[in-house]
Order: sequence, then structure tokens, then C-alpha cells
Amino acid sequence: MSPALCCPLTAASPPTAGCDMEIYKVAAADGGLPQAEIEQALLAAIDGMELKNVLILPPDFTRFHSGAGYITQVYYNALTQRGCNVDVMPALGTHAPVSPEQAKAMFGDIPYEKLIAHNWRTDVVKLGEVPGDYISRITDGLWRDSVSVEINRRVMDEKYDLIISPGQVVPHEVIGMSNHAKNLFVGVGGSDMINKSHMVGAVYGMERMMGRDNTPVRKIFDYGMEHFLNKRPILFVLTVTTAPAGEIITHGLFIGSDRRCLTEAVKLAQQKNIDFVPTGIKKCVVYLPPDEFKSTWLGNKAVYRTRMAIADGGELIILAPGVERFGEDDECDRLIRKYGYRGRLNTLEQFNRPENADLRENMGAAAHLIHGSSDGRFSVTYAVKNISRAEIEGVGFNSADYDELAKKYSPEKLSYGYNTVDGEEVYFIPNPALGLWINREKFEE
Repeated sequence: MSPALCCPLTAASPPTAGCDMEIYKVAAADGGLPQAEIEQALLAAIDGMELKNVLILPPDFTRFHSGAGYITQVYYNALTQRGCNVDVMPALGTHAPVSPEQAKAMFGDIPYEKLIAHNWRTDVVKLGEVPGDYISRITDGLWRDSVSVEINRRVMDEKYDLIISPGQVVPHEVIGMSNHAKNLFVGVGGSDMINKSHMVGAVYGMERMMGRDNTPVRKIFDYGMEHFLNKRPILFVLTVTTAPAGEIITHGLFIGSDRRCLTEAVKLAQQKNIDFVPTGIKKCVVYLPPDEFKSTWLGNKAVYRTRMAIADGGELIILAPGVERFGEDDECDRLIRKYGYRGRLNTLEQFNRPENADLRENMGAAAHLIHGSSDGRFSVTYAVKNISRAEIEGVGFNSADYDELAKKYSPEKLSYGYNTVDGEEVYFIPNPALGLWINREKFEE
């Protein structure tokens, strides 16, 4: 797809479902889009609009490499200079609130007090439901219950002239390809949508969905957009990025108010964020940067994103110097400690036992337990330093001392991809958040 800039917004015309505004920028070179070109496109999207109150919904620090932090800064500074009031509410989902240190790193000079912490249990309103018969049709009958469409009450506050939703499109274990409506219905959504959408994905099978558009979970979110948010002035600002050496490279920027910007972003993300390996990986080493990964809830991206590339009987080693807990909140942490990562069938068995109401009431946690297990197909070893090895083993993973394994598989010395360590072939991934790895032999079967 060639770079395009078409149908810019006209003065005082906030985006609606019927607006044809689209700004698509795709880098012609591997170095990505220049920052000046990104800024120009961002400002072009709001040029001439008369705005008094704007709500920005960026991702949290776990999506640091999305480029959304810079996007949020551009919009915040440009709009406040016009005299506009701008509120920033990171799309936390079930994650812990953004810390002052994380906010400084991601959002620069935006005052910390301007950040609103979304509470997925208490801050939401119900808009309606996605019918169970519809979900049954799109899941081949694997899920029959309806799903409540819930969202943070601020999204429905009519004082906002514009709601900007920036974020990265990248392969995702629950939905297939992340962002767009997911940033709303999960990022600033409520418990029923979060829990059930994650469980639908787990039951349907993540390997049927990862890296693909138009999955059952995506269709649930599309339904919610079409039926319940079609009158809200929402502007999506989607990126496709990589960070091969820790520096963000923006390969594409897709700005629009309807589904089309996601469709185009997905095409580019499938090119940039899916890595095919020629055959199954026997030993894979994944490094979790400590400022980004504090829990196995997040760190298990190392499992999700590599499982389609690791050979049967293979080994996954996760170097996790920053992991200090399991869940992102106390209840999820408790459930992980109680039930563990013990495979899909075991989790479903526990889920269906009458005495385990706590697991049924937290379907997102149940889905996470399924996603985080290799189902015995390959081994998973967490190398840790801020949580005990006994705790790691207590939830079903193998454990190792971080310093010992980091000395052998040094993140500073290994290169992305194939390496040879003591005569053994090792595949190294410096951060699992930005990609999806697939065994081409299996994918083409």
C-alpha cells in the first residue's frame, strides 16, 4: 500500500461513523516514518476543529513501544495551547495504574495529575449486550452466553468534543490483532466484557486467532462499536511499530474514525510483526525488560507469542529480572497462585467445578491460565530474582536462578534470532511484546 493522505477533516466537524476522513502514512524505507511527518499527520487530523474538551485514551506503559506516548504528547500540547481542556485516561484494562516514573518515560511533560486511572470494576456504564445467539454463530457454537458492553463513563460524557484513541496494532493472543475497539472495550471497559471476551478467545483457541483479523473476539468488539458507540466522536490513531534495538520504528500511521483504518493497519502489522522461522525452535530464550514486565500476567507474552514456533518437546527459557508477582492486581494474583498454569483441560475442569465460583467470576483470569500454559507440549522455565523459585514452581512452571542463566544466555551478548551457545542452537527474542513467531512448516500444513 502506498502512502496516502486523503479526505482530511473539515473545520468544526468531529469524526462520526459516516465521516470519510482517513490519513494513512506508510514508510517507504526500513527506518520508518520521520517524526516530523508523524507530527504533521497528527495535527492535520484535527486541523480547524473547534474543540473545548478532549479525552485521550492511550495505552499504558506495557505498550511503551507503540509510539502512543509521543502521539499523546503531540495532541496534549497542541490542544492545550489552543485553550482546550485535555484529559488523559490510560487504557489500563486490568493492569496496575501508570506510576509517576512510567508516566514521565512515556508521556513526557504531561502533568501526572492529568492522568485519570481507569477502574474496570467501578468506573463503567453498561451500554447493552452482544447477543448470545450471535456469539454462538461466530464461535461455531463454543460460546452461547451474551456479553455486556461496558465502558468507562467518561467515554459517554457528551462534554467531550473529541475522543482520541491512539495505540499499536500488533498480534495479540486474545483477539488476533490488537487495538481499535479493543482499546475501548477492554482498555477502558468493564469486567463482563473483559472476562468473557478473554474466555471466548481461550475456548475458541488462540492459535486459530493470533495474527489474524476478523476473529470471533474482534467481531464482538466490532458489534459493540457498530451498535453502541457509533454516535461518539472517536478518532483512532493506530501505529505499526517495531523496536529491534530498543528504539521505536514507526512503519505506519493509520488515522480514521471507522473500521477501515484498522483493516489497513492489520495488513502492515502482519508484514512487520509476524516472524516465520523455517522449522520448530528447540530452545528459545526470551528476555523480559524489567521496566516493562513486573508480573507473569504480562510476562507470559513470552509463552503466547512463541508457542506457534516452538517444537514439540522444545524448551522456553524466560529471563525475567523484573517479575515480582503473578497477577496485576491482588485478586488475579491469588487466583494464579491457587490454580496455576496447568493446561487448558485442567483449567476448564477447575472452572466447571461447583466449588470454584471464584474462578468462574474471573473469566479473564481463567483465560489467562489457559493462555499461559504450553499444555505440556514444551517446557517453560522462568529465571527470576525478585520472586522465589518455590513460588514459580508452585504455579506450574520450572524455575531457575536469573543470574546463573543470564550469564550463560546474556541478553547483552545474544543477537535477535539464531545464536550458538556452547555448541547449542538458541533462538533469542529481546522483547516478546512486539511480535508473533510461527513455525512456517506448521503454518503451511
